[in-house]
Amino acid sequence: MAVNAAAFIRALGLARVDVLGFSLGGLVAQALTLAKPGLVRRLVLVGTGPRGGEGMASLTPEAQAVFGSTYANPDDMWLGVFFTPTEKSQAAGRAFLKRFRLRQEGRDPEVSEKVGPAQITAIGKWGAPRAGAFDYLREITHPTLVINGSNDVIIYTVNSFILQQNLPNAQLILYPDSNHGSQYQYPALFVADTLEKPGSEGNQLEVPPSNDPVEQPANENPATRYMATRMPMKVCFWSANCIGVYCSLANHCPI
Repeated sequence: MAVNAAAFIRALGLARVDVLGFSLGGLVAQALTLAKPGLVRRLVLVGTGPRGGEGMASLTPEAQAVFGSTYANPDDMWLGVFFTPTEKSQAAGRAFLKRFRLRQEGRDPEVSEKVGPAQITAIGKWGAPRAGAFDYLREITHPTLVINGSNDVIIYTVNSFILQQNLPNAQLILYPDSNHGSQYQYPALFVADTLEKPGSEGNQLEVPPSNDPVEQPANENPATRYMATRMPMKVCFWSANCIGVYCSLANHCPI
C-alpha cells in the first residue's frame, strides 16, 4: 500500500507532502515515510501504533465486542468504535454521524465484506511481536505529531505513547474522554493542531531535507508550486473500515 501511495502522490504532481495516517492508514503512513523519506515533509499519526505494538497482534477484546454486536442502525456501531460510553462523548458521536451522512452525492462506495478480514490480517502482521520491534521508528526523523484519544480501545492509547517515545522528532496529544475517533469528537481542535504542529512556522522541530529529485508538472502554474513547496497538500490515509482507504486532499477528509 505504501508503494501505491507514493505512486498516487506522484500522479498528483506533488513533490513533497504532509502525510496524515489514521488507524490502519497510520501504518501505511509510517511505511511510506520509511520507503520515500524525501517525499514526506511532516507526519501526523492518529489512532495508530508501531510494529509489534501493544495489543495489535489481533483485535482487542473491546474491538471484538463492538464489531461482534448487532445494531438496529448499522451506523451506531461507530459510536462504540470511535467514542467512549460517556454522555458527552456519545453526543459528539451522534453529531459526527450527522456530519458523516450530510453528503448525499459523490460518496465513496460502501466497503465489501472482504475488507474487514483483510484489514485484521494486515494489522495482525504489523502488530505481531518481534525483537527490536520499535527500532525502525528511529529512522523516521521527520517532524511528527501523534494524536489519539485518552481511552482508545481499538488500537490502545499506550501505542501512541510508544510512537512518541521512539520517534526522534515527535509530539503527542491525547484528547480527553475520547476513543479511537478522537479527531471526530474534537474536529475543530484536531484541525487546528494538525495545521500548527509540528514543523510549522515558529515551531522548533527540524524538517529534514529532501534528497529526492523534485518532480514538477510540465504545465505547472505558480499556485500549484506554492501549494507543493510552501503549503504541501495533506495526503490522508484512512483505515478501510473507517470511511475510505484514501482521502486524497485535505478538504475531502471526513472530519
